[in-house]
Amino acid sequence: MDPVWTTTILLVPFVVVLTAGFFYLYGVIVGLLSKTSVRNKVVVITDALSGLGKECAGLFHKGGARLILCGKSWEKLEELVDDLANASDPTVTFPPKLVLLDFGDMGSMPEAITEILECYGCLDILIFNSSMKVKAPAQSVSLEVDKLLMDNNYFGPVTLAKGVLPSMISRRSGHLLLVNSIQGKIAVPFRTAYAASKHAVQAFFDCLRAEVEEYGISVSTINHTFISRSASEASEASRSIWSLLYTKKPLGVSPDEAATEIVKTLNNKRKEVVIAPSLPKVAIYARSFFPNVFFAVMAAGVNNAAAAEKM
Repeated sequence: MDPVWTTTILLVPFVVVLTAGFFYLYGVIVGLLSKTSVRNKVVVITDALSGLGKECAGLFHKGGARLILCGKSWEKLEELVDDLANASDPTVTFPPKLVLLDFGDMGSMPEAITEILECYGCLDILIFNSSMKVKAPAQSVSLEVDKLLMDNNYFGPVTLAKGVLPSMISRRSGHLLLVNSIQGKIAVPFRTAYAASKHAVQAFFDCLRAEVEEYGISVSTINHTFISRSASEASEASRSIWSLLYTKKPLGVSPDEAATEIVKTLNNKRKEVVIAPSLPKVAIYARSFFPNVFFAVMAAGVNNAAAAEKM
């Protein structure tokens, strides 16, 4: 047998084992980091019932965090707590506390904020995870829906942030982490109100970062393409030209990938993270430096979608 082929055949298993070992070690390191970074810390997760919320809850619960899980359904929150208890060692974890929180009901926000602060008397990390989406032509979306979007994506998170800031400022510590869409950076057609709400909340936390730095409070934003949910959502996105700007792969960013990025961001206290492939990142810069090119691509996407519907 040719010595080259012999060497190749011998090297392939070695490379496979080495690669598998690398990913295993990476997972172990991430797990250790999550445990050391959040142990005994009070961590609040909004929309803990979402895919990403559950992933973060499981990761931080096993890491020894004192969790405060927020959601719209008390029954589903209790089911989540049961799942967390069954998957962890009760001798090294804390039973999560639950708070009903609905950003769409602004009247309930003061009471929810009070409950969150009363759980442990303070909080160390607040993860803003909830979001509401609408896809439709601008003229077909009512002002009532626009207002509901702004409540869920902007006024709700902002109200919660303002409610907990005095406690963080008095302790001169804390970390606010906003999980936001890449549409807080660039706007995609047929998502006018959604993109507007994401731009608004992005700007708020960008401004807040500088304001609270002197108090030892960190503010981070993570912009993703979209968190994967179903194959149908991916197939719908793949029909248009501009879908390339916000799809990372057929099912988007998985909840565990996003949760891992959240852990790294909290550990490193990074101010801004974009979870996206190269093309969306290029689009962000193109919007700033070559706006006419960016607008032309967006318009071409709309024309392409209209032509496809007529076929």
